[in-house]
Amino acid sequence: MHFSEKLDQFFEEIKSLGFWSRLFNWKPIQKLSYDAFDAYKKLTTEVSNSEEQKKNLLSKIELLRSENTHLKENSTQAKSSLDITSTKLSSVENALSSVKESLVSREEQLKQSENKAAEQRAEISSLKSKILDLQSEINILKEENIGFKKPTVVRDEEFSSKLTTLKAIEERIHREREEEKKAQQAEEIQKLEDMKETWARHESLVKEKIKIICQKLTIEYVDSVPFKGTPDNVIKICDEFVVFDAKSPSSDKLDNFPTYIKLQAESVKKYIKQENVRKDVFLVIPSNAVGVIQGFTHNMGDYNVYVVTLDVLEPLLLCLKKIEDYEFLNQLTPEERENICRIIGKFAHITKRKIQIDHFFTQEFLSVLAKCENGLPGDLLAKVNEFETSEKLNPPQEKRTKKISLADLNEDASKLKKNIDHLLPSEDGGKMDLFK
Repeated sequence: MHFSEKLDQFFEEIKSLGFWSRLFNWKPIQKLSYDAFDAYKKLTTEVSNSEEQKKNLLSKIELLRSENTHLKENSTQAKSSLDITSTKLSSVENALSSVKESLVSREEQLKQSENKAAEQRAEISSLKSKILDLQSEINILKEENIGFKKPTVVRDEEFSSKLTTLKAIEERIHREREEEKKAQQAEEIQKLEDMKETWARHESLVKEKIKIICQKLTIEYVDSVPFKGTPDNVIKICDEFVVFDAKSPSSDKLDNFPTYIKLQAESVKKYIKQENVRKDVFLVIPSNAVGVIQGFTHNMGDYNVYVVTLDVLEPLLLCLKKIEDYEFLNQLTPEERENICRIIGKFAHITKRKIQIDHFFTQEFLSVLAKCENGLPGDLLAKVNEFETSEKLNPPQEKRTKKISLADLNEDASKLKKNIDHLLPSEDGGKMDLFK
């Protein structure tokens, strides 16, 4: 334990010392006081030693001040040479700052390049090490200028040599940056050219793909439509014409492509007006343009427009072909059709009537609730709210794997009818007690 800690412990014990501690626990306090006294003597010794060290340091400071005065006198003699060197040094620092700025710009460009990230980071590391070497050389020059250890002529020659080296390095870095920019631009231009080529061939690719899928799924591909207009691709399913228009960007700027798609969604209205044309139109776009599309479904009121890619054409056409499996109404007899229409009509009437009744009772319930909140006294309303929050309704839950049985519903309805009949007035005119 440090002697200062012993002193602190002793004083803490003295502060907390009570009457009974003085009578029965004085021995440890006495031992602690001895330790504290020893610590105090050591502390006094250290203070004395510190005073001696202080005197020695003061004498050294005086000696250093005299040496500093001598150095200032020597510095005055070489001031003119120092000014010249400082000017050159400032030029070197400016050049170094320019190199650093170019290095920062280079690092930002390297972060944007994914394909050459590893090579660029290695090159940046190499450049940084060279800059650090230059900084160390400049620091050495500063020390030499401050100390005036070499003659002025030799110092100027070394400075000129190092400045030439620095300029050569700066030119090489600038040249490498220009070469890298050119390579990057060439790569981006090649990517754009590839994208433009893909977009230029998009219409023919879509037509070829749809024809192959139609042949595979035995779907009729219509080469010449019997209505006004020239859509890119048309297939015939269930005696309906389904339009597939190929759309691709006109340039490498994709910002306006979503707006272009919206305009095209409006322009296909001319096909919808024709006879036997399906109300669902599909716009096929390139896969590399999907990223800028925000909405893939456009509800135009009378018809719908869907934005799809080449990848989904086959499953899409397969789904459309499934529609033919449900076109069986023409195979039904007139009696069967009449029965189906009668059931659907009755179901529609019951549904609408149920909604109408529910709406009526909803209004009545809301009216009663409003009267309760406005008409009840405050204490009664608070009690009502208290009971309301404690109540909980648990209607039957719907499960995906469990079918709602019609027999169960009929059984529940039968039980409910029996309960209602039990609560209704009896034949002799009396009434059942609802609170039994």
